[in-house]
Amino acid sequence: VGKKVQAIYLWWHKPVINKELLQSLPNLKVIANSGVGMDHLDLKLVASFGVKMANAPRAVSSSTADTGMALLLASARRLVEVHNILISPTMEYCEADILGVKVAGATLGIIGMGSIGYKIALRAKAFEMNILYHNRTRRKVQEEQAVGATYCKKIDSLLQQADFVMVVVSLTPQTHKLIGKRELELMKPTATLINISRGAVVDQEALVAALQTGVIGAAALDVTSPEPLPRDHPLLKLKNVIVTPHLGIKTDKASYMITEEAVENILAALNGLPLPSEVLPS
Repeated sequence: VGKKVQAIYLWWHKPVINKELLQSLPNLKVIANSGVGMDHLDLKLVASFGVKMANAPRAVSSSTADTGMALLLASARRLVEVHNILISPTMEYCEADILGVKVAGATLGIIGMGSIGYKIALRAKAFEMNILYHNRTRRKVQEEQAVGATYCKKIDSLLQQADFVMVVVSLTPQTHKLIGKRELELMKPTATLINISRGAVVDQEALVAALQTGVIGAAALDVTSPEPLPRDHPLLKLKNVIVTPHLGIKTDKASYMITEEAVENILAALNGLPLPSEVLPS
């Protein structure tokens, strides 16, 4: 059936797109991805076969922003830790041992102020947080004022000031291990790192060491490298860490909207029209 295939809809990185598959599909016109991140695709290879690519940015931004705020709040109030205490046979605890971190008035640093990062800022504003952000390009002044966000040209300035650091960037060669030992040491010893982008954006070995030695206070991770982590991984044994299984876009409505957006892009490509969410190789 290879000659009949004109479009591929990728769901959770399947099927794997490699040279052999592309060679077997001579009439392929478009690959539509179920999500924003395209790091699982060799964009230049796909483009070399004359195949267009699209992602689904409109469908995923709200659900992913919700996940980011859920992790921030859960970590701040130690929800997983106190839940485990509550359901334990003895339920013994001291109130001083379960004190959380106040979110209102705290400073949130957002690394990556695209559509998801901006929606996180909107949510953080409702929680009365002070918002800093770092991005390759600065947002318009009106957009900054709408969420009360302050631009940090250098990432170091954001890391030094933030109580919560939220990582919301795409995985590229430039962002691989963007947060490493040096960056973690710039953060406050009470700060929390939240990653909802890709696991490889953070140097996990450096993160484990920082959490074990008190360089930073806590971490809340929706993404890891690999996914899932090996059962004996040290991140799974630390009380000051929350790990979720890449929940970002996993809601019923988001899944439906992603499929709609993919179909929209596929139909555009098959009819020779511009793709609403086309992704070009860099």
